[in-house]
Amino acid sequence: MGRNFELDPVEELAVAAVGDPGQRRFFLLAGGAGERATLACEKFHIQGLVARIQQLLETQGLGAAFDPTPARNTPAVEAEDWTIGELGLGYHESRKLFVIVAREQLGEGEETEEAATARFWAGADRVRAFSRQAEQVLSSGRPVCTYCGLPIDPAGHPCPASNGSRPIF
Repeated sequence: MGRNFELDPVEELAVAAVGDPGQRRFFLLAGGAGERATLACEKFHIQGLVARIQQLLETQGLGAAFDPTPARNTPAVEAEDWTIGELGLGYHESRKLFVIVAREQLGEGEETEEAATARFWAGADRVRAFSRQAEQVLSSGRPVCTYCGLPIDPAGHPCPASNGSRPIF
């Protein structure tokens, strides 16, 4: 079981990817009040979080305001605290803060109550900046084929849209 985190509010919120495109490991990084969390996750966790941030910004009337400043550099990845199994996003209306909630992925036979949790509280500006930075990290991976939408591997791309063969799993 990992350590629990409650960062209210976060001073730093970012995504990092380590490794070569197609083999990258993703991390959700958060820091505040002298604490720092490094949580391993899957790419789909970050993609879903970015999509939900944009939806909630619109729903709350906070819009996706255009910010011309470039996304900041990705911070260095420290030792991984634990791996995310579930990731969610909420909005506390009276506090006007977003909360990212993560729950640790457990192994076989471990009780759900033993799972570590993390809650990262942030304002609209911080989650908007996080979303931009995360999109930059996500887009720096493998290029996407314009015909089929699948990622192009460095070893080649058997595109099904151009009658290429693709292994069936």
